[in-house]
Amino acid sequence: MKYLFNYILRLLVKIALKGYFKRIIVDGKENIPKNTPVILVANHQNALIDPLLLATHTKLNPHFLTRASVFKKSLAAKALDYIRMLPVYRVRDGFSTIQQNQQIFDKTYEILKENGTVIIFAEGSHSLIRNLRPLSKGFTRMAFGLKEKYPETEPVILPVALDYSAHMRSGSRARLTFGKVIPVDMPSSKSGLLTKSVERAVKELVVEIPDETYEQDLARLIENDVDLTCRAEVQLFLETGQVPNPVTETSGLFNKLMKIFHFPLYFLWLWKKSSVKDPVFSSTWKFLIGFALAPLYYFLLIWLAMNTVLGTWALAFLIMAWITLIANTNPQE
Repeated sequence: MKYLFNYILRLLVKIALKGYFKRIIVDGKENIPKNTPVILVANHQNALIDPLLLATHTKLNPHFLTRASVFKKSLAAKALDYIRMLPVYRVRDGFSTIQQNQQIFDKTYEILKENGTVIIFAEGSHSLIRNLRPLSKGFTRMAFGLKEKYPETEPVILPVALDYSAHMRSGSRARLTFGKVIPVDMPSSKSGLLTKSVERAVKELVVEIPDETYEQDLARLIENDVDLTCRAEVQLFLETGQVPNPVTETSGLFNKLMKIFHFPLYFLWLWKKSSVKDPVFSSTWKFLIGFALAPLYYFLLIWLAMNTVLGTWALAFLIMAWITLIANTNPQE
């Protein structure tokens, strides 16, 4: 039952993500391994959107390590456990809670032993900045702990980059780039070497803009229509000024029309927006509002079209809502 629920949920989320983004690009899918324990290490730029994309655009059926603070309420904890999320305790959660991490690692060992997948956002926090931050060592502890408990296993690290043309806007582009797997074939005494190898592998996949000139370079990249989701395109422009494949400029007109024909949902976002303190969660809330309420809104328009004197208007409104959703585009930021 739990497996069926997760399968249906992933399918619905994947459909919703395709409605939220103008385009989702997956590179390096051939690098995703099969029938082996996989520890997937990714950067973290877009809150809940990151794990949703990874869960729906691979066939790995992963479990996720996420910050323990979201598990504080028992109902939320049960729901998150049902969708394969596992809490990770940090010092800020209270020093006494750190010991509970061993129980979580024990769970991951059982998952991985069955050739499962665990995703860890090893930067330890999220950020809208297009750069890779230093990785924590949790994934190495997991890999070597698994080999110690189950010596016959052969875990691999799968490096992944997530990049966005506009983190906080719908109608934008998202890109997932899977690198080549890194085998855990060294003794635990070399854990520092493994950490550096994985960090280097993820860094070679993620779009990077130098910290020293970040704002100026970002403005130049946007002005010259460089694809902000493509590391190679960004690097080429920063080094040579060339733009071989400029992205299509958009005015955002269809985005404005989409807001009009989805006004109840847009109004709900405007009401919620003031309480969203961290801008990284903007896309998360927009997506969740649409995922939960857009079907109800469409069914209401269908009911009005079939059962009231507003039939013609409601049907026209529904058709325009769908057209503007499909055509929704937003510029890079």
